[in-house]
Amino acid sequence: MTGLLQTEAFDVEKVRADFPILKRKVHGKRLVYLDNAATTQKPQAVIDALVDYYSRYNSNVHRSVHTLGEEATAAYEASRERVAKFVGGEPREAVFVRGTTEATNLVRYAWGEKHIAKGDLLVSTRMEHHSNIVPWQLLARSRGATLKFVELTPDGHLDMGSLEELLRESPRLVAFTHCSNVLGTINDATAICAKAHAAGAVTVVDGAQSVPHFPVDLASIGADFYAFSGHKMLGPTGIGVLMGKKQLLQDMDPFEGGGEMIREVFDDHSTWNDVPYKFEAGTVNIADAIGLGAAVDYLTALGMDNVRKHEVRLLDYARDVLSGVKGLQVYGPEDSQQRSGLVAFNYADVHPHDLATILDEEGVAIRSGHHCAQLLMRCLDVPATSRASFHVYNSYDDIDALKQGIMKAGAIFKV
Repeated sequence: MTGLLQTEAFDVEKVRADFPILKRKVHGKRLVYLDNAATTQKPQAVIDALVDYYSRYNSNVHRSVHTLGEEATAAYEASRERVAKFVGGEPREAVFVRGTTEATNLVRYAWGEKHIAKGDLLVSTRMEHHSNIVPWQLLARSRGATLKFVELTPDGHLDMGSLEELLRESPRLVAFTHCSNVLGTINDATAICAKAHAAGAVTVVDGAQSVPHFPVDLASIGADFYAFSGHKMLGPTGIGVLMGKKQLLQDMDPFEGGGEMIREVFDDHSTWNDVPYKFEAGTVNIADAIGLGAAVDYLTALGMDNVRKHEVRLLDYARDVLSGVKGLQVYGPEDSQQRSGLVAFNYADVHPHDLATILDEEGVAIRSGHHCAQLLMRCLDVPATSRASFHVYNSYDDIDALKQGIMKAGAIFKV
């Protein structure tokens, strides 16, 4: 089976036509973009939304009664509504931030510095991106708390026995990823949140690799805080969302002080604006928030169930194609239903950076390195891996090109 993947989900050829960058060539070859877990490409609809804002109604939001200001405010808030609905949340619980990293740091400062005390236990896992580890290290240091980690099983899942053992120590916070950016493992966020809440913990879920790839319903998951990034879901860079339970957000102090986040300012104190505006100080990232709304519209039109089906078929095909490559080791769950659309691997003794360089010469873009997940690399006992990650514009021919590039590297390094 080669060529484009045509399914009842959507026509990949038509989808590709929506992405201008896919028309370019790299080293004279067709661009095969397989670095979607790092950042996705942008459809013309998102690009148009940015251009339209800057060329037709560029203005600050929430502050002006003139026509441009009101149009900008309406578009900005409409985007908030669409993004919140996309993940099954409420608009007033959606805080626009720069991305998942800023979201977790916002929780660290605004919630953690107020609620974590000396001797408290914080829990994360060994499959986390650094943005869901380092903030808790800093919080533990500043508050005199302790940070411990949920261990992993050999097949790349969270060790639920390890989690249960830590929950018996009554942690104040449990932070975990909904979906691993290396292993692709999809964690049962609903079950983990329920267990953590039963132990008295507040939950922080990294949704950077889940929201772009399969349906997410925060009403069912029950997370206290849930963070994701726009640029990983066909949206612009520099915009993301922290979804937080309203009562928690209301109880938190502002992350930054300045304009927009205040209600009144006196000589010796100030009062704060309502949630979520309390956490959106200064001139917000208006254009990219509007662009994120356009990305949500694009994904909604495709259907997230269809996006998920598409990626599962790609995973199945990649497994079949790559299984015949001698010396290739793939990490993470074997079952495509238990992982998102990415494959992390090592190829014989070829260093991941060397492999990525050879693949680039063939027009194939993958990621190589530790993927901001050094604790996980130590669990795998490797310094780095190669990672090919898929999205809606990828198809069988991209995986065929990936294999051909790997085989070229094998010939060069005499694997």
